[in-house]
Amino acid sequence: MTAFITLHQPRRLLVGAGTIGQVGGLVGDAQATLVIATPITASFIDRLQLRGKVEIFDAIPGEPDVATLEAALAVARKVKPNVVVGLGGGSVLDVAKLVAVLWDSEQTLADVAGPNRVAGRNIQLVQIATTAGTGSEAGIRSLITDPVKGAKIAVESPHMIADIAVLDPELTFSVPPAVTAATGVDAMAHCVEAFTNKRAHPMIDGFARMGFRLVGKYLARAVKDGSDTEAREAMMLASYYGGICLGPVNTAAGHAIAYPLGTRLGLPHGLANAIVFPHVLAFNQPVVRDKTAEVAEALGFVASSPEAILENGRRFCTDLNIEMQLSRHGAKDDALAAYATEAHSNRRLMDNNPADMSVDDVLSIYKAAY
Repeated sequence: MTAFITLHQPRRLLVGAGTIGQVGGLVGDAQATLVIATPITASFIDRLQLRGKVEIFDAIPGEPDVATLEAALAVARKVKPNVVVGLGGGSVLDVAKLVAVLWDSEQTLADVAGPNRVAGRNIQLVQIATTAGTGSEAGIRSLITDPVKGAKIAVESPHMIADIAVLDPELTFSVPPAVTAATGVDAMAHCVEAFTNKRAHPMIDGFARMGFRLVGKYLARAVKDGSDTEAREAMMLASYYGGICLGPVNTAAGHAIAYPLGTRLGLPHGLANAIVFPHVLAFNQPVVRDKTAEVAEALGFVASSPEAILENGRRFCTDLNIEMQLSRHGAKDDALAAYATEAHSNRRLMDNNPADMSVDDVLSIYKAAY
């Protein structure tokens, strides 16, 4: 029997070039709007055509931590916004979700960590993606780094779903090729890890298939020509579909192994997942042969064996000019064992993997990627 799922999606989704200009009219006459952004994405704010007072918080690093969230909440409590707008990549959108539910609440981050612990939300939330990778605009999860433990704090709640989500490909035209490539593989990893998951569901499989097929068809084009509107929009859809996959099913070992590369080594999330992706796809192939073959076909190669998958998966990434060796990114061989222990302890994701992994298996993946 197929397990039941609950699927949450934004109440309104705008897709297409120039759709960012509709936001101001849709949110109406808000007295105060807080925009969570970065210094780069803040340049898009005028396109929103917002009315009333607009405050900007743009101190969002690549891996936002508890201090980042507290700083954003402090600004929100001064502004008292009617609307919170996330304008950026996954880190920005994750912070925006938490600000929207916590700024006027008695709950703290510790109170809401985990699934379904958020009490509610009293304001509008608008999520505008400026990269195609995380799919955060589609989902109900937020991840914040705990600098003390060096691990991710995950918050999951339907109260964090957006009222309005915007996929405007023009906002991604200026994303550099290297970032386009890595975030595109991250979007694919979301789809593939949900597709091959122990908790896989036929409905979510449909979204996953649409996502990784779009990546196979359009990612190289988007990397080659950043102003290719068709390719950019396709990648935003792939990212969105991956975000949908995260809600009812979630990722698995790939993301668990990638997380220490972000929290400990400081790699961008998309790059960390790109490095890990072909290794985990190959490891899982013996227990999910048919689905792995579908993924390989979408990416343009044959899944004849784990060795072939690893070689061809790495080539798919290196053809996008992704540097796949951890040593080239500053990793130290003597740190890999600690990464492996930490990744293996992430049972929230590891328990979703179709093939059981030991700590030694995880360490072998790090060493193979080293």
